Amino acid sequence: MRRLAVIAAFAALLAALVMPAGAGARINPQIAGLQVALRAHGLYLSQIDGIAGPKTAAAVHAFQRSRNLKVGVADAETRKALGPLGGPLFGSRILRRGDFGWDVAVLQFLLTRSRVYRGALDGYLGKETAASLRRYQRTLHLTADAVLGPRTLSAIVEHDHVPVRPRTFVVSATTSSSRYYTVRAGDNLTAIAERDHTTIAAIARANKLDPAQPIIIGRRLRIPTVRVARAVTVAAVSPALRSQQVDVRAILDRWSQRLGVDPELTRAVAWMESGYQTRIVSAAGARGVMQTLPSTRDYVETVLLGHRAPETVDGDVEVGVAYLRHLLQVFHGDERLALAGWYQGEKAVRQHGLYKVTKPFVADVLALKSRV
Repeated sequence: MRRLAVIAAFAALLAALVMPAGAGARINPQIAGLQVALRAHGLYLSQIDGIAGPKTAAAVHAFQRSRNLKVGVADAETRKALGPLGGPLFGSRILRRGDFGWDVAVLQFLLTRSRVYRGALDGYLGKETAASLRRYQRTLHLTADAVLGPRTLSAIVEHDHVPVRPRTFVVSATTSSSRYYTVRAGDNLTAIAERDHTTIAAIARANKLDPAQPIIIGRRLRIPTVRVARAVTVAAVSPALRSQQVDVRAILDRWSQRLGVDPELTRAVAWMESGYQTRIVSAAGARGVMQTLPSTRDYVETVLLGHRAPETVDGDVEVGVAYLRHLLQVFHGDERLALAGWYQGEKAVRQHGLYKVTKPFVADVLALKSRV
């Protein structure tokens, strides 16, 4: 009977493939998976917050237009077009070490919000994600096996309030309530929006205002409360969830073209290393989008480039792509060996071949080529 209950709970979550951003749904972790997938395509640069707000909608619609899909909700066809990060949805399978996809990105989002994970939101259940899952299982008094099975899944659904209603992802601007305010001397839309946790655009739409024009003292304004503004302060604790200030994908492509490296390979490496996150720092001290160690950066700047690269996202990418080009040259264009050298070191590949732990990384990167 107990097993049937667990299976029933798991089946209920399987039905929760998609959720709206309507009333009662502030943060939907499934939306975080959608946002991560959109970031891989260079279309979503805002907070990974699990809220189907206007920026998420704009990114979805831009992606749909680029693929000649029906513009609207993030339906199954859209998720399929997103590639490996477009599925499976969270709750549709048991997750183990080495798995990759939307559901892993959702898990990482939940672990990050619970402050047990500090790594990349890249959809890859690697060593760091597995260790964080074990820590979280212990806090929930579960077997710490780093497997997201029915029991762990049910506990997370209950503890983290993962929605379980079978709907379609609706991505649009959503307001939850409103109040009224009378404009006083010295007021402006920026100050009013900040004070009331909303946006200038939301106030302008609600009152049919031109944001570029001054507001009249004494006018009574309807102030809509936008959920996005309230939830971001909760979700954006970690650098992994914060907004991106640059289009990482475009920078990767530019340096790949300059240095003669396949842009698809560069993007795949960067995604597996950081999920295109610009501020991430590993426990070993690897930094930025390409996750290069200080020693690697010094070697690249001194030997390969002959100059210091700036301490910026652009400089980080230049260093990483230059090192990737070096490995491709050393291994005569063999991408598999070059990636192994990236992961375990050039000397170790020459002496020992691919380590067992290296093979999943190499396979995942090659599988991501042309998909991110």
